[in-house]
Amino acid sequence: MAGNSAPHALKANGRYAPSPTATLHLGNLRTAFVAYLAAKAQGAQFLLRIEDMDEVACRPEHAQSAMRDLQKLGLLFDGDIMWQSQRRDAYSQVIHELLANDLLYPCYCTRREVLAEAESSVFAPHSPKGAYSGTCRELSTQQRKEKEAQGRKPSLRLRGNNAEISFIDRLFGEQTGLIDDFVVQRADGTPAYNLAVVLDDAAQQVGEVVRGEDLLETTPRQIYLQKILNLPEVSYLHVPLVLGADGERLAKRHGSVTLAEQEEHGVSAERVRQLFAISLGLCSEEENLSLDELCLRFSVEGLPTTPWQLPAELTFS
Repeated sequence: MAGNSAPHALKANGRYAPSPTATLHLGNLRTAFVAYLAAKAQGAQFLLRIEDMDEVACRPEHAQSAMRDLQKLGLLFDGDIMWQSQRRDAYSQVIHELLANDLLYPCYCTRREVLAEAESSVFAPHSPKGAYSGTCRELSTQQRKEKEAQGRKPSLRLRGNNAEISFIDRLFGEQTGLIDDFVVQRADGTPAYNLAVVLDDAAQQVGEVVRGEDLLETTPRQIYLQKILNLPEVSYLHVPLVLGADGERLAKRHGSVTLAEQEEHGVSAERVRQLFAISLGLCSEEENLSLDELCLRFSVEGLPTTPWQLPAELTFS
């Protein structure tokens, strides 16, 4: 299958799509900040989607706090909010179509088994972390019945056919990935992230996806799905992560990493936004620019490609 070089079209609607499993931390909010600037700098809309598919882990209060934090930073979204939990029928319809075209198969492997197998196997370069080797791809009907008799409930995997997908990330340049057989529906019947995000972006007419660098390796799988489903191509911009004072990826263990916690220590949302802008090379310490002024200065070419370590001013451990 041919590679995909994503377009850099103007007025490419952007979005921010948090999962409300916890209060957003400063790393999440800095990515939202970039997504907002990238969209508004092109005269496009900034859309909000709440990825609340996981009924066990997601909490309404976290969705509400996410919206409050975006508002405090001035990152106002356009149009209606999309809630993943309200789109199950759309996901199910596509899954049925993929099944009808023999593009999916049931997989009875547990997550632990897949990870253990991936650690002991040697995959080709550009394979995603934890790539699936295809253990259940050719199971017979009898073998599947035996698995189910053991009480195993299958997930559904898309046949990746080891396709090679290439694309251009607007910050990190050319990327290539090989497509393994990845999950599109979990064993509990929940649509998987890669399927949901592709369908949601198409439904919201998103033209550019801005998100954390940690999701860069999932992009080839999503482009593969776009091709299979004949969905519009989008461009991608992955943002380097934020690190704590210890140099590790920012997490709750680092202390006061939410906007509310910063405010409790006397650091205003406006100051946090200014520090975000400084970290992105958009202004100096002496400048306190409005969002409109920052949009005028925004340029992907000027963005840093290395992680940002929280400055001492934002560190309270």
